[in-house]
Amino acid sequence: MNNATKLLLAAAFVLFLLAGVPALIAATGRNDLYYTLTSVALLSIISGGVWLTFYIGRINIGQGAFALLGGYVSAVLVTAYGVSFWLTLPAAGLVCALASVLIGLPILRLRGVYFAMVTLTLTEVMRLLALAVPITNGAKGIVSIPLPGGVSLFGLTLIPDFATLENPRLAFYLASVLLLVLCFGALYRLVHSRIGHICLSLQQNEELASSIGVNIASIRVLAYAISSFLGGLGGAMFAAISQSIYPSSFTVADSVNFMLNCFLGGLHYVLGPILGTFALYFGWDLLFQTGVYQLLIFSSALIVLMLVLPNGLLSLRLPRKKGA
Repeated sequence: MNNATKLLLAAAFVLFLLAGVPALIAATGRNDLYYTLTSVALLSIISGGVWLTFYIGRINIGQGAFALLGGYVSAVLVTAYGVSFWLTLPAAGLVCALASVLIGLPILRLRGVYFAMVTLTLTEVMRLLALAVPITNGAKGIVSIPLPGGVSLFGLTLIPDFATLENPRLAFYLASVLLLVLCFGALYRLVHSRIGHICLSLQQNEELASSIGVNIASIRVLAYAISSFLGGLGGAMFAAISQSIYPSSFTVADSVNFMLNCFLGGLHYVLGPILGTFALYFGWDLLFQTGVYQLLIFSSALIVLMLVLPNGLLSLRLPRKKGA
């Protein structure tokens, strides 16, 4: 498949998400699906950051910490300082990226289970910090966060005020899908660039990469900063959609799920986190009717899938007819 065909398929898929899905929802009257699909899009963005740390050979189980931090940064700026949500969105990502640089400089020297265990504690540390710092309002959280306002340029409305819309859920869905496309388009471009090839070399053999002059410390920190930036973006959007943020909004369980999304979709594929998030989110909901057996069936299915498809769902290939 050449690049032109891939680009055409990608454009058709984006068009379907932006126009086809809303048309289907309008036809069925299932407006509740907007929130569900918006959640899948945002969780995919956060999981995409985890995927990038896997790409440099690190197991990241702390992405929930940066999603929580991003949510609080956006919420505080909007409620306490009256900053436009659209400005707080990149600000949340940048604050998370800066925090990850400070955290990553010492811990990125660790490998394997040691790095994983350190990152596992980050989400709990961030939760306890949110409980202790006065500006976060402790266990009460930050509530009644205003809906995103409008953005105008030279009298032309670029983004409408969500509070004036008849269906803000549709607006959030479209905004989340566009953010998803931008983030994964950037990830795809990154991994197919020179820096992406260097990141892959770190995954395979750091010593060899260092021996040919690669500054492995800088590349590791850069990848971790981008990963955390994506976590902050997703967390900020979640705070805006729910119009609230609490210390328990993102937990250790969420961090584990972000990692599972990458495994399930496929660690060798940029779009793996999207498919993994979709399968994990809807798979869990479909098993709700099984009651007390939900977790048992769900966990067993995940184990079987990872044994049968160790490279994720995207590694599945349909059988071809003979002579085809």
